[in-house]
Parts: sequence; structure tokens; C-alpha cells
Amino acid sequence: YQYPLMFGLILAFCWCSLVCCSRIYMGMHSILDVIAGFLYAILIFVVFHPVVDLIDNFNLTYKYAPLIIISLHLALGIFSFTLDTWSTSRGDTAQILGCGAGVACGSHVNYIMGLKLDPPPDTLPLSLSSLTVTVFGKAILRLLIGVIVLLLTKVAMKKATIPLACKIFRIPHDDVRKARQRMEVELPYRYITYGMVGFSLMFIVPCLFHFIGLS
Repeated sequence: YQYPLMFGLILAFCWCSLVCCSRIYMGMHSILDVIAGFLYAILIFVVFHPVVDLIDNFNLTYKYAPLIIISLHLALGIFSFTLDTWSTSRGDTAQILGCGAGVACGSHVNYIMGLKLDPPPDTLPLSLSSLTVTVFGKAILRLLIGVIVLLLTKVAMKKATIPLACKIFRIPHDDVRKARQRMEVELPYRYITYGMVGFSLMFIVPCLFHFIGLS
């Protein structure tokens, strides 16, 4: 979409500042951690920006892309769970990886089924439509329905994955909080639950909007 450059810069600066400050305020990271993370993000951008279209095309068009995506993200999750002591960062990492895998797989399914194609290059950049009562109402309705579906997905998967993981690895699940401190429970719970949330976000929710006429 075409929008004022200054508006985009201000929004990006405010968003990044809120994320960085929240990490420090919650005691999750130090100022040095935030600076290092910011510099690392720039490095990632420099490395991956030239090949982002190639990666995106692979994720969408390659026949076995979902299998590779899920395997790669799961392997990264297992690698990050090598700490001897329990830490919330392990679960957060699995959550991010699972959500990313779900979004990528959902995009792949959309492309294969022809449900969500990119606009032709000659139509870009798109212009923002005027804000009317109808447009605003549909946006609020889409937000409410989408959030409800995603919350229901999260609750359903949480109810299913934690007891199942405890049963498979023979871990008592009377105390869910204590059970989730075990890698064998936390990894599949976070990965599968938020993988389904990401998949719902990209595939199930848009299909629902299309079915009820909110696309």
C-alpha cells in the first residue's frame, strides 16, 4: 500500500521502542541484550533481504515445502531446548518457531488452492481506500471473529497437547505448571499449539471470512 514515508518511519520507531522497553521493564533482557538484538536484526535483514523473494517463492510453490518448513523449525526448536534448567525463553522460542511454521504452511496451502494470490505487479503500489462506516464496521467484525477463532484454536490445542505429551512421556500432569517445565511437554505444546494458530491465521480464518462474505 502507498502511504506517507514519515508515517511508516514513526510507526516503526514507536513499535520497536515499545518492544525494546517492555523487555527491559519486564526484566527479560538487559539494555545490552536489546542493543545486541537490534544489531543482530540488522544483520539478518542485510543477509536475507536479497533472497527473500526466492525463499518466499520456494515456500509457496515447492511441493514438499511444508515438510521442509516443519522439519526445519522443529529442529531449531529442539536445538534451542538444550538448557539444563527451565527458562521461559525456551518456550517463547518454540512458540515463535511454531507460529512461523504454521504461517508458512498456511500460505503454501492458500497458494496451492488458488485462494489468495498476490496482486499483479502492474497494480502496485495499492492505494488506501477511504474510511467509511461500512469499511470500519467490517474491519471491527473481522477483528472480533478472527480473535475468537484464534483463541478457540489455542484453547483446544492446549487441552489436547499437554495431556497427550504427558501421557506419551509418562509425566504426571496433575500440576500443569510443573509439567510444562519439562522439555518433553513444553516443546510439543508450544510448537503444535501456536503452529495451528499460525495456520488458522493464514488459512482457516480467511476461508471463514470468504464463506460469510467478509473478504
